[in-house]
Amino acid sequence: MVHVLSSRTLLRPTDPERSRVFYGETLGLAVYREFGTGPERGTVFFLGGGFLEVSGRSDAPPAPGLQFWLQVADVAAAHAELVGRGVEVVRPPVREPWGLIEMWIADPDGVRIVLVEVPQDHPIRYRPGI
Repeated sequence: MVHVLSSRTLLRPTDPERSRVFYGETLGLAVYREFGTGPERGTVFFLGGGFLEVSGRSDAPPAPGLQFWLQVADVAAAHAELVGRGVEVVRPPVREPWGLIEMWIADPDGVRIVLVEVPQDHPIRYRPGI
């Protein structure tokens, strides 16, 4: 078995600076570390229990199958804040049939990002014996 000590998602955007601004300033993700110099330097952002590294450059946007799932405490508050920052909302918050409240946005390269709120009564929060 592989013992994973840490992990991160590597994102190679078509315009690294535009993506750094989106994830750092627009979404407000905290920076874990930065490395390198120049326009293709790397920035690693905190993503809850993981990391998102924006570094390098790609000639084409990431594959359409790449999506991010980000849990937030309050999707309605995140919606209001992001709309206020000019983020285009792909789909506003909706309570899904499976009980989660989900809202979809996209990064500058079209990578879809779902912001998820787990309601207090959702089974994900159930901890037997506690």
